[in-house]
Amino acid sequence: MCKMAYDVTHTISSLYYKGYASLTKIQRIEWNNRGMSSAHAIFIMVMSLYLVFFSDLFSDRIEGLAIFRSSSLSIFTLGVSVGYFVSDLAMIFWLYPSLGGIEYVLHHLLSATAISYAMLSGEGQLYTYMVLISETTTPGINLRWFLDTAGMKKSSAYVVNGVMMFIAWLVARILLFIYLFYYIYLYYDQIRQMHTFGYLLTFLVPAALFIMNMMWFIKILRGLRKTLAKRQ
Repeated sequence: MCKMAYDVTHTISSLYYKGYASLTKIQRIEWNNRGMSSAHAIFIMVMSLYLVFFSDLFSDRIEGLAIFRSSSLSIFTLGVSVGYFVSDLAMIFWLYPSLGGIEYVLHHLLSATAISYAMLSGEGQLYTYMVLISETTTPGINLRWFLDTAGMKKSSAYVVNGVMMFIAWLVARILLFIYLFYYIYLYYDQIRQMHTFGYLLTFLVPAALFIMNMMWFIKILRGLRKTLAKRQ
């Protein structure tokens, strides 16, 4: 799926964006890579929302602890996500630091480790999917880069995207994580029944990601302020 999304981005961009051919080799690779990133984000966002809020997998209607529930669909979905993070991490290492610095490496390593554990052990998939909902912000981040690279930094689309990105980040990467921590507190009696490694991941990974989310959120806020100030 990831390779297909990368190739589709290349094909569509070549046909419909005249400036694509004038991009540098690194820019074209990042352009295609961000297309792959957006495809994964949309897929995992839809599946995470479905599994957490609309399916019966983690609902109270099913007996047994939600912390130990999984299904063939939930395992498959996590497998796709692991494939994306591993392939994207390989590209980051290959072109380091063009596609991202140490913070991206840390983010992907933590994500790949936690998702792999949930997929292979069947433990903590509910919390894993709650964290993966935060991928909602990724298409907006990528669109911001696309617009900037295409020379549309002064366009209305760039400003609107910046505002929407700020709102999405606040909801999906700040407020959602605060709710997740509260949820972990409420169901701590279930979490302590996990294996030690899974137990540690449940606390350490969301905490580390939340710290990074707050750091990036401050940068987004500063960038939005500068953009709005220039429009006045």
